[in-house]
Amino acid sequence: MISCQKYFSKLKYIVHLGRTCRAHGAARTEGTHAMKKRILTVLTAVVAIAIAFGLTACGGTASTTTSTDAGSSSSSTTDTSASATGKLVVGFDQAYPPYGFVGDDGEYTGFDLDLAKAVAEKLGWEVELTPIDWDAKDALLNSGAINCIWNGFTMEGREDGYTFSEPYMLNQQVVVVRKDSGISSLEDLAGKNVITQADSAAEEVLQGDKADLAATFASLETRPDYNTAFAELESGATDAVACDLSIAQYQISANPDAYVQLTEPLSSENYAVGFKKGDTETADKVTAALKELNEDGTVKKIAESYASYGLSYDNWILK
Repeated sequence: MISCQKYFSKLKYIVHLGRTCRAHGAARTEGTHAMKKRILTVLTAVVAIAIAFGLTACGGTASTTTSTDAGSSSSSTTDTSASATGKLVVGFDQAYPPYGFVGDDGEYTGFDLDLAKAVAEKLGWEVELTPIDWDAKDALLNSGAINCIWNGFTMEGREDGYTFSEPYMLNQQVVVVRKDSGISSLEDLAGKNVITQADSAAEEVLQGDKADLAATFASLETRPDYNTAFAELESGATDAVACDLSIAQYQISANPDAYVQLTEPLSSENYAVGFKKGDTETADKVTAALKELNEDGTVKKIAESYASYGLSYDNWILK
């Protein structure tokens, strides 16, 4: 749509033509006077139409903007929680076994995803599993594209940004190295290259409470997912991977002759389900459902189905 500024630029040009015509007409003979009057009449009509159209266009633009702003405001206040919509839209990292990953059959699977399905069934909700870029999780949650983050999600240090369920699983941040690396303690990481997942709890710990330890590394880098990180560890491209205990257990169980976990953890923490800040109703319902599922043996059954991935029901803490 043409802007108001462009409309009035056109009008100035039309008025200029009128003045030019009038000036030239003064020097013409009386025989051209009628022609001059007709031209001026046409120009006057054009100006009038242009003004009317220009004002309408400007008014239309303002009206459209107001309508759009109102629509945006309405959209931003729409309640997209599972409690309001009856659908649990789970955001998860599809490369985070055993909590969320792509199974041999090409389907999304994992301990947390199975828990989410069980909770949704108990509460009478639909469930939608949505793989996400972990770095984009906050934007997706706040926009309503997903309404929970359920994927080995550490709650410590994130309480100000989310409303959480009660913690359900014990977790630690640990370091995994190659068995033949000669590294046996955190102190041995001095001068070594260490990698972790971007925006992970391990990265937060190494930039926070364990920043002094990280300062001794030759480098601390991040990767988009742990599969990439462990591929680099296996190839020798890096010396160590800092990760969740569950990830370490999974990788070691899959490659018992290749990796070893350092005894001393970087930190101890808990997993919980993350919701948009203020969504207490959904968080409470999910917590209650998880407790019931634990009481009837469903949680233990699900956990045992992932025992080969290094997951243990002994780490379950929500009673």
